[in-house]
Amino acid sequence: MEIRKIGISDREYPEALKTIHRAPPKLFVNGEILPGDANAVAIVGARRSTIYGLQQCERLSYDLALKGITIVSGMARGIDTAAHKGALRAGGRTIAVLGSGHGHIYPRENKKLYAEITKNGAVISEFPHETLPMPFNFPARNRIISGLSRGVVVVEAARRSGALITADFALEQGREVFAMPGNISSSRSAGTNALIKGGAKLTESAGDVLEELESVLDIKIGREESTEVRAKNPAATLSAEEKAVFGVLTDMPKPIDEISGASRIPVSKISRVLIALEIRRLAKMLPGENFIKV
Repeated sequence: MEIRKIGISDREYPEALKTIHRAPPKLFVNGEILPGDANAVAIVGARRSTIYGLQQCERLSYDLALKGITIVSGMARGIDTAAHKGALRAGGRTIAVLGSGHGHIYPRENKKLYAEITKNGAVISEFPHETLPMPFNFPARNRIISGLSRGVVVVEAARRSGALITADFALEQGREVFAMPGNISSSRSAGTNALIKGGAKLTESAGDVLEELESVLDIKIGREESTEVRAKNPAATLSAEEKAVFGVLTDMPKPIDEISGASRIPVSKISRVLIALEIRRLAKMLPGENFIKV
């Protein structure tokens, strides 16, 4: 799809973004911004994330997208990427905000994700096409992420994290701030745990977010998934690797090494595949990193 320039007076320009301090006078958009994207929640967090953080982020994003919420994030490595992927897996909408121009997709490994987002939402930037992903661009990018959203959820963040900058912008803009609790001994959870101490809503599920935002969302909270989503067989859309692992799982717990051997997929890839199956509610992890089919 062609990249378009949208001015602040244009109809497609998001209304919520017009109200923030230093609203970008123009946006460069690849994809489509729809009226329903006003029901947006941002999910942000650490680039160097843990398996726990990625798993919980995708689950939260997936569940929110099923309820009709547009997921906004920054397409960075780690939590941002997981947030976009969770929404896409649910067949929902997602918006990515770049800290560069469209001519320099960052990180480079997310070029495929960029293309997927443009088909199921939009990738936007306030920067001209050839702008490089310079460090000072990202704090500015973060104000747009929060500005597009009704609330911001932080999943894993160190005490000095760009995700906390997004949370600060959210507070300045009158948005709700949520944080997912993490391991108290992990430096990657220090920022989120500090947010909770400071008054951010402790968030364990999509229900926690929807309950808090009920008054500002235009959808019926707690509604069931659409008939189309409920009728769809989630196993029918699995990748080849996901099908191989799913075929190995049973109702008897199996460790990762056994799953790897039976599916002929390297251990280095198994965790990613199992997370994808958990997000789709096709697998479940038990204590000791043993897995069963759901």
